[in-house]
Amino acid sequence: MNAQNVPPPPSTLHFDVLIVGSGLAGLNAALLLAPTRRVAVITKRAMKEGSSGLAQGGIAAVWDKNDSFQAHVDDTLVAGAGLCDVAATRFVVEQAPQAIAWLQTMGVPFSEENGRLHLTREGGHSARRIAHVTDATGAAVQDTLIERVRRTPNITLFENHTLVDLITSAKLDPLGNRQAGANQCLGLYALDDVTDEVITFEAQHTILATGGAGKVYLYTTNPDTATGDGIAAAWRAGCRVQNMEFIQFHPTCLYHPHAKSFLISEAVRGEGGRLLLPDGTRFMPQHDARAELAPRDIVARAIDFEMKKGGFDCVYLDISHQPLAFLKEHFPNIYARCLELGIDISKQPIPVVPAAHYTCGGVLADLDGRADLGGLYAIGETACSGLHGANRLASNSLVECMVFARAATQVIDQTPVAKPRELPAWDDSRVSDADEAVVISHNWDELRRFMWDYVGIVRTNKRLERAAHRIALLQGEIHEFYAAFHVTRDLLELRNLVQVADLIVRSAQSRHESRGLHFSRDYPQTDTVAKPTTLVP
Repeated sequence: MNAQNVPPPPSTLHFDVLIVGSGLAGLNAALLLAPTRRVAVITKRAMKEGSSGLAQGGIAAVWDKNDSFQAHVDDTLVAGAGLCDVAATRFVVEQAPQAIAWLQTMGVPFSEENGRLHLTREGGHSARRIAHVTDATGAAVQDTLIERVRRTPNITLFENHTLVDLITSAKLDPLGNRQAGANQCLGLYALDDVTDEVITFEAQHTILATGGAGKVYLYTTNPDTATGDGIAAAWRAGCRVQNMEFIQFHPTCLYHPHAKSFLISEAVRGEGGRLLLPDGTRFMPQHDARAELAPRDIVARAIDFEMKKGGFDCVYLDISHQPLAFLKEHFPNIYARCLELGIDISKQPIPVVPAAHYTCGGVLADLDGRADLGGLYAIGETACSGLHGANRLASNSLVECMVFARAATQVIDQTPVAKPRELPAWDDSRVSDADEAVVISHNWDELRRFMWDYVGIVRTNKRLERAAHRIALLQGEIHEFYAAFHVTRDLLELRNLVQVADLIVRSAQSRHESRGLHFSRDYPQTDTVAKPTTLVP
């Protein structure tokens, strides 16, 4: 057939469900929906390029007879510093074993010992309850599910498609949606990076599973895709966000010029790793009675304090007292990667620094994953489900992805299928191609640097004010760019990062206490009553 005889693609692509994101939450939801719904998985790069595949530690669930749901709930509540939603926490904890069992049926090769799941322990947990695949759990889970998704009918993959914005009934008919609850999510616009065209997607249900926003900081364990796309898009569409000030900094990111954000798992400390100053002095017992097994926020602040006090570039994590065979069995990827960089962890300590790791807040969602907008769901790191409170307990994130993916899909499966509708195509007839890409890269660099300096592990009113001032200037520039020029992935990501930075700073400014991951020198006390921070568009 000649090219001229090929019919043009339809102006709107119709599906029953749109899933934005190809991490554990999105893939899980797609597989559960595929038997009954036509599903589109939209991801802005290749399927594997997300945070889920980088998760080393594992998935927390109660398996041992000496453990209990209540103990897991209690550990989560303690780590969350009084801000966890108790109902959401119990919901996730009680569903966790079923979620892992489902992964086993999918073929995930969990580590075993004597024919049973091998369980490890991590900081903040009172028992061994972390199911894992050596030290590369996320990669094993993601690889298994991606293979399943690619072979499953009813799932269409759209790689290299970047979310531009959600399409809402209020945007199409501003005067007709004044009633509370009348606004609906009808679909979305996505930029096809290959054709450089903006595509219109229509569906009755849209699930945001886009991950977190670690790239808003200069140093992060997150991949380049973690630019807060779902959080920013939901906010622009009129959804509330909650607890955005609580950004978890992982205490132990490998400090090496040739290692891009390589994470040293929490499990290394769980298996006896000790944190040392450059002179070999152990320091964690002076900061917390739990020493290296204290929750991440305490460990990260202790490292930050010692580095600033001593003027050190890093501290060290020593696991060399464990036998070589033990290290190769339990941490094969960490051992191999460090050895590539000239660090033999069986003989010498690992240089580490804290780095932005996890976004505990996000789009406010209920126990069914529903956001404020009709037809819109938020699951995984994109959402604020109430599980994490002011600080995420290690290895609770992957199980959260699965529990809320299942909850959202159950609601969708119970909803009668609606007839598709045509939506307006993206209009860029009045824009031109940008010829100043350097402006975008400069603003991106400036944003990440001042967020690290002013809105990092330790905060002050003055630092937050400086950040807010710079964010306002950047927002003005980006708005002008967005209105005048053809959209690019870099511009869309910068726009989202600046929006998320604004939400983080506004949330931090409204919290006049120190709690969990938010520590303010101006408000070092912790209030008696814990209250979430909810922002309304």
